[in-house]
Amino acid sequence: MDASAALLVRAMRADDLDAVLAVQLACYGAGFVESGELIARRLAAAPHTGWVAEHMGHVRAYLAGYPSVMGKLTPLHGEFEVAAAADALYLHDLAVHPDASGLGLGPRLVRHAWAHAAQAGWRHSTLVSVQSSVGFWERQGYAATQPAGPGQLARLATYPGDSVFMMRRLD
Repeated sequence: MDASAALLVRAMRADDLDAVLAVQLACYGAGFVESGELIARRLAAAPHTGWVAEHMGHVRAYLAGYPSVMGKLTPLHGEFEVAAAADALYLHDLAVHPDASGLGLGPRLVRHAWAHAAQAGWRHSTLVSVQSSVGFWERQGYAATQPAGPGQLARLATYPGDSVFMMRRLD
């Protein structure tokens, strides 16, 4: 079977939660692991901006985001604050199981998210880069930027290590 034929990107569902948690646990250090209850609430708050990538019928990667406004970010372990008048797609969490490394699942999920954002008319995508992922995000066209004001800087400080707020224009 052609490897690309075995790949599927689709909307995240509540019944994906166990698989999403398994991917998260395989990817993140203890300070970054978020509870299943929090992920379920986020999915309920923003059901159209969460996706999984399946390889050979198994969830191997996921991307969770939500409609936001430029310059605003979610603190680590915080609830999604879905913006009614969104102008940006905030990507909170992208994780690819190490066993699926090299399949291109991360970039594929990101491109899928951009297509959704473009259909919604959002002009930007923002995120917080963690765990030395800045290079990956730069290859996707993101650049470091400053959050909107001291309150958002305080939210950025909730992420351990060298965390960087990043933005990409979508149009």
